[in-house]
Amino acid sequence: MPLILLSGFPSSGKTHRAKQLVDYFQGRIDANASQPTPDPRIARLRVHRIDDTSLGLSREAYREARTEKDARSTLYSAIRRALGRDDIVIADAMNFIKGYRYQLFCEAKALQTPSCVVHIGTPIDTCRSNNRLLLGDDTVDGGYPDDIFEDLVRRYEEPNGMTRWDSPLFTVIYDDPSPPCDAIWDALVGAEGKAKLVKPHQATVLKPASESNYLYELDRTTQEVLTHIQTWQKDHPGEEGGQISIPEAELPIELPASPLSLSHLQRMRRQFITLNRQHTLPKSRIRDLFIDYLNTNFA
Repeated sequence: MPLILLSGFPSSGKTHRAKQLVDYFQGRIDANASQPTPDPRIARLRVHRIDDTSLGLSREAYREARTEKDARSTLYSAIRRALGRDDIVIADAMNFIKGYRYQLFCEAKALQTPSCVVHIGTPIDTCRSNNRLLLGDDTVDGGYPDDIFEDLVRRYEEPNGMTRWDSPLFTVIYDDPSPPCDAIWDALVGAEGKAKLVKPHQATVLKPASESNYLYELDRTTQEVLTHIQTWQKDHPGEEGGQISIPEAELPIELPASPLSLSHLQRMRRQFITLNRQHTLPKSRIRDLFIDYLNTNFA
């Protein structure tokens, strides 16, 4: 069943909107149960809200790259476990990295279930004020330390409805009374409980390794990506990080501020090959997965 990714600045009101969605979806399920002839497909639905707090993740996890990576991995695993035929999963987190949203989009598509992104459009100054109030309130989970808040705002990658992994995209302005719940339900569950079936394409289906040239393609494609990184670093000496567009790839590479040595890149490449040598993937999927892997480990 559907995956709903909330995305927005820290302290933008995501949890408030997520709870509104939970109440709405649960209300539709309960209303169906009270009908003389309930729709069995809707009757089976369960609603899950997954957030940092429920997983025991601290705001301090976003202070360092290593702990942030672990936090994102914990969220990713929890969302992946909850996704199922009869489950509506609401991911109440910043989901601020487009590569991360792309990975979750692929997980949903592989399960033949729809997904959407709900962008919480709250101005930065309002988020900053909310965050300071939360920092001073001992009765709630609290806000982010100022330095972490500003860093997360700086790195936030806003959803783009023109990309398939961020669509359909629903934007909720900060003073809207509620999200467009009816539209979200219709897009994901269906006006009559009959949402369009999502068919997995080749890029989201893993198959046992069988092609004789698969390892060659895996080796060649990943080396091409490294070559692009090395060429960019050579052509942009002294620059602190940067975004690299890779031919035939949907996502760019987001380089960290510190230059990457060839030995470090090759080590990450070998790790990726080891993880994926048992599966046969289309060439384009190898490239995108490798870029996702690099971006996640660069963070």
